[in-house]
Amino acid sequence: IIRDLVFQALRRLCPAKLEGKDKGDLISLITSDVELLEVFYAHTISPICIAALTSGIMCLYIGSFHWSLGVLALIAFLCVGVALPIVISKRSGTLGDELRAQSGELAAYMLENIRSLNETIQYGCKEQRLTSMNQKTDALSKRQGILNRLTGTNVALANTLILLFDIAMLVLSGSLYVNGVVGFDGFLVPLIALMSSFGPVIALANLGTTLQSTVAAASRVLALLDETPETEDITGKSTVAFSGAKLCDVSFSYDGKSVLDHLSISFPHNQIIGVVGKSGCGKSTMMKLLMRFWKTSSGSVDISGTSVEKINTTNLRDMESYMTQDTHLFMDTIANNIRIAKRSASDEEVIAACKKAALHDFIMTLPNGYETQVGELGETLSGGERQRIGLARAFLHNAPFMLLDEPTSNLDSLNEAIILRTLHEEAQDKTIALVSHRKSTMRIAGTVISMDSGRVS
Repeated sequence: IIRDLVFQALRRLCPAKLEGKDKGDLISLITSDVELLEVFYAHTISPICIAALTSGIMCLYIGSFHWSLGVLALIAFLCVGVALPIVISKRSGTLGDELRAQSGELAAYMLENIRSLNETIQYGCKEQRLTSMNQKTDALSKRQGILNRLTGTNVALANTLILLFDIAMLVLSGSLYVNGVVGFDGFLVPLIALMSSFGPVIALANLGTTLQSTVAAASRVLALLDETPETEDITGKSTVAFSGAKLCDVSFSYDGKSVLDHLSISFPHNQIIGVVGKSGCGKSTMMKLLMRFWKTSSGSVDISGTSVEKINTTNLRDMESYMTQDTHLFMDTIANNIRIAKRSASDEEVIAACKKAALHDFIMTLPNGYETQVGELGETLSGGERQRIGLARAFLHNAPFMLLDEPTSNLDSLNEAIILRTLHEEAQDKTIALVSHRKSTMRIAGTVISMDSGRVS
C-alpha cells in the first residue's frame, strides 16, 4: 500500500517537481525506506500489542499473590519496555535522519557511477571516483557504527535492569514470605513468573535505536506524499477541439531565474512554426508550458482560445504529441516501446508510424525485428535510432498538435530528409511546433521565429 501511494505521488508530481530530484535518492526512498516502514508495521506494532497484553496479564497474575508484587512487576515492565526505549531514542538524536540521508546519497552516487562507467574509464577518473565512493562509504559506516554501539548499550542496559528487578522481586517476595504474608508459593511463583516474562518487553527495548531510522524513513516518505504538484490534473471541463495554440505575454521563472520574459508566439492551425535560438533561451521551457507541465508566472497559454488551465488533462494530452530531446526507452521490445504512445495500436499502425520516422527499414534488419529488446535505457541502440523511436511515438499518437524538440539532431542527412518530407506532408492536417538548431530542419517551416533570452528577438 505504501509503495502504491509513493508511486501515485510520483505520477502526480511528475514532471515538474521531479526534474530537480536525485534519481538515486528516490530509488533509496522507494526501496530501503519503504522496507523499513514495512518492518515497522509487520514486526513492531504487533510486538507492542503482545507486550502490552502479556505484561498486563502477568501483572495481574503476580499481583494475585500480593498487590505489591504486581506493582513491582508493572514498574519493571514499564521501565524496560517503555522508559528505556524512550531514553535510547533521545540519545540517538538526529542519527537516524543522518543515516537515511547518507544512505540515499550513496545510492545516488552508485547509480551515477554505473551510468558513467564509459566516461570514467575513458578519462582515467577511476581512482578519483573510487576515493570519493570510499569516503562516502566510510562516512556511512561510521554512522552505522555509532548506531550499533547505541544498540549494544541498549541491550546491556536492558539486561542490567532485568537483573535488578529480578533481585528486587527476590527480596520483596522473600520478605513477604519471611513475615508470613505469603506462602512459599507466593515467594517462588512470582519470582519465576517475572524472570520468564521479560521476552515481549525486551523486544520493545530494542526499538530505541531502530525507531530512529524508522522515523527518519517515515519522514522522507511522508514528505514526498505531502508534496504538492506544480500542476494538478484537471477534470470536469468541456472537451476542446484543437484549432491552434498561442502564448500570450508569458513570463516564467525557475528557481528564481527568469527563463521566459513576456513571450508571445502563435501556432496557427495546419502550419509548421519553427523556433530557433541558442541553448538556454527558453525553447524547451516553452514546449513544457504548452504541455502544462509547469504553470506560467504571468500571461496565458491557450489552446483553441481556451487557457490550458481550463482544459481537461486527458483532453490536452490527446491534442498534443510531445517529443523531447532525450527519448526514454523502457527495457522492452521496440514494438512495445513505440506502442507506449497508443496502447491499442495494431501492428500495422506501429509499422506505419515507423515508416514515417524512417525507422522501419532499420528494424527489419534486426534478427527479431519489432520484437528486438532495446536493453536498459535503450543501450543497444544508437542516439539516432532512439531519436527515431521517439518520432515514431509522436506519429503513432497522431495528435493534431505536434511539439518536436530537436527531432533531427542525431540523424544523418538522408534520414533527416525522409522525416522532414513526412512532417511536411503531416502538416496538411496538423500544427507543428518545430524547435531545432539545424538550418536544414527549418526549411520546411512556414514561419521561423527566433528566440533570445526568453523572448522573441
